Amino acid sequence: MSAPPVRHVHLGLGNFFRAHQAWYTDHAADGAEWGIAAFTGRSPDLAAALAAQDGLFTLVTRAADGDRFEVVHSLSRAHAADDQAALVRYLADPQVRIVTTTVTEAGYVRRADGGLDVDRPEIVSDVATLRADPTALVRTAPAKLVAGLAARRRAEVGGLTIVPCDNLPENGAAVARVLGELAELVDPGLAAWIGENVGFVTTMVDRITPEPTAEDFATVQAQTGVHDRAPVVTEPFTEWVLSGQFVAGRPRWEDTGATFTDDVVPFEERKLWLLNGAHSMLAYAGSLRGHVTVADAMRDATCRAWLEEWWDAASSHLTLPPTDIAAYRAALTERFANPRMRHRLDQIAFDGSQKLPIRTLPTLRRELAAGRISPGATRPVAAWVCHLRGHGAAVTDARAAEVLPLAAGPLPGAVRRVLEVLDPELAGNDALVAAVLEQAHELESP
Repeated sequence: MSAPPVRHVHLGLGNFFRAHQAWYTDHAADGAEWGIAAFTGRSPDLAAALAAQDGLFTLVTRAADGDRFEVVHSLSRAHAADDQAALVRYLADPQVRIVTTTVTEAGYVRRADGGLDVDRPEIVSDVATLRADPTALVRTAPAKLVAGLAARRRAEVGGLTIVPCDNLPENGAAVARVLGELAELVDPGLAAWIGENVGFVTTMVDRITPEPTAEDFATVQAQTGVHDRAPVVTEPFTEWVLSGQFVAGRPRWEDTGATFTDDVVPFEERKLWLLNGAHSMLAYAGSLRGHVTVADAMRDATCRAWLEEWWDAASSHLTLPPTDIAAYRAALTERFANPRMRHRLDQIAFDGSQKLPIRTLPTLRRELAAGRISPGATRPVAAWVCHLRGHGAAVTDARAAEVLPLAAGPLPGAVRRVLEVLDPELAGNDALVAAVLEQAHELESP
């Protein structure tokens, strides 16, 4: 079978993209017309493995009662992150109509207020590079996209649509702002062209996709007879909600169950707070109690009680019908407890400085506005403070050099300093600081 023609480019070639966006395209009625060229985030190894397999890989859908194996065909090309010449070539091609991204929350290089962090050394460097030569190699995802869009403008082949798939609130508008601000620094004319020709779609994505283990690789070979160097393991549940205008067409993702709506926000908040917020809380508090995976933590009555407290606090501020929220919580309980999904807490714990402001602080602020300091809302922050102080999972964070020193020393000062970096207003609330401090003491106690 020949690879589909490339009409879709993706930044962030990894497990989630292959279990989600690539899977949706593979199952669309017109999927054979929408081949994907994907670029790794960092290491070239995955691109090399997939290129050797003509972009084919095995998707293992792991339910509690067994596995289902399928080959996904939608990945036409796999490239290393530094193959910017290929990226620019694709974006200048009139056949390419869509760009999706899974570069993590940190990958958009934003300030706390959501704008481009223009003072970050890598952004300063990328802006200078693109001003001097719009085809030169740059480092950050926003700069790579701007370089590609500049090439498309020069080629005069019309617009395309950018579809971010990371866990950012209103991610379409968020990425439009970042790219617009970067383009303005490079070339105001390019920024104007992007505003007139590029569509930005807001999405909510949901599918738990842990890193495959050596056992998973062996299982795929034993069950399929194929030595797959890049299998993906995922759960049966999947959801994709999209809102916005596709200016140059798209695959029929609705054939696979994607939802198109005028307002993603209610779905986005439900997922970010109930799933991602719960994951972060379990990553820090659960690993502190010695657990390795989400399923391990779900067998701990204390972790389960903490989970329900978090869900109660977050659910009270959601706008979807209560029956929908209750059904989602019940589904999450089953998904988290699936004993055959090894979703490691230390992997979920990455980049808490980027994730907590999106996943947990909105609920905490709403609880404070309602006159409450609920233990469910404060515990994720208290657990993250303990995490930064060396308890539980090892720290891997984009702002580690900044936040680790703040968490050192006596706990009372550490709590206030960490809150200060998350939100100065929260750090100025003495009652909140006291509540987080009390929980942190409890979590650090043997």
